[in-house]
Amino acid sequence: MSNFEFNKLFAAFLIAGIIAYLSAFIADHVIHPHELEEDAVFVEGAPVETGGAAAPKGPDPILHLIATADIAKGEKLSKACAACHSFDKGGAAKVGPNLYGIVGNTKAHSPDFAYSDAMQAKEGDWNYLSLNKFLYKPKDYIDGTKMLYIGMKKPEDRAAIIAWLRTLADSQYPLPTQGQIDAELAELAPPPAEGEDGSEGVGEDETSPDGEPVQAGAEDGVSSMENSPQEPLLVPDTSDTGDNASNPEDEAAE
Repeated sequence: MSNFEFNKLFAAFLIAGIIAYLSAFIADHVIHPHELEEDAVFVEGAPVETGGAAAPKGPDPILHLIATADIAKGEKLSKACAACHSFDKGGAAKVGPNLYGIVGNTKAHSPDFAYSDAMQAKEGDWNYLSLNKFLYKPKDYIDGTKMLYIGMKKPEDRAAIIAWLRTLADSQYPLPTQGQIDAELAELAPPPAEGEDGSEGVGEDETSPDGEPVQAGAEDGVSSMENSPQEPLLVPDTSDTGDNASNPEDEAAE
C-alpha cells in the first residue's frame, strides 16, 4: 500500500470518528426523552396517586436529633470540608470562611472573607434551622452563593456535623428547645394530605357484616387516630465522609 493510499484510509477513519463524536454530542444536547406523566399501561395492584397535595421538597427535620447526634461522626464528616474551610479558633479563611463559632453566629460574619452578594444579603443567624436548610442544598437556600457543594442529604449526617460544629465555640449555642423542635416539624414535615396516611376513605360509610353502617377506619367501635406526622426519613445519599465532598454552611456557609 502506497503512502497516498494509506493517508486516504487514515483520513477516512479520522473523518468517520469526528462525525460519530459530533452526532453523539448533538444527540445528547438536543434530543431529550419525553417522560410520561402517568403509566402507559395500568398494572393492577400497583400504587396509585391519590391526587392529594404534592409532598414538600426540602430537608427533613433534624432539631430533634441534635441533642443525641454522633459528634464523632460529625467530626469525621468534616474532613471532606477541610479543603475549603478551617475550623480552629482564629484560623485563616481558605476557599470558604473559617467555621469556628459558626453555630448561632450571624451570616457573613467573618471580616476576612469575601462573601458573595447573595450571602451578605441573607439576613439572620446560622441557627439550627438555617444550617439544616443550607447544608441540605446550599444553592436552594441561598441562590447565588459561591459554595458549589451539592448538599448533604441524610438528616442524621446533617445533625451530626452541626452538633460537632456546635462544640467549636468559646460558649456553646443552646440546644434546641421543644418549641423550636415543634416549629421545625410544623414547617418541614406537615401532616400528610387526606388519603395519603394509609387510610382508605376515612369518613365514608361502610357496611358491617350485620348490615349496620360503620365509619371507615373504625375497629371495634374505636375510630382510628393515625393522623400524626410521619417520622422523618433517615435519608438520602452519600453519607460517609467521601460522599459529602465540600463545605458545611455559609459559603460552606458560602
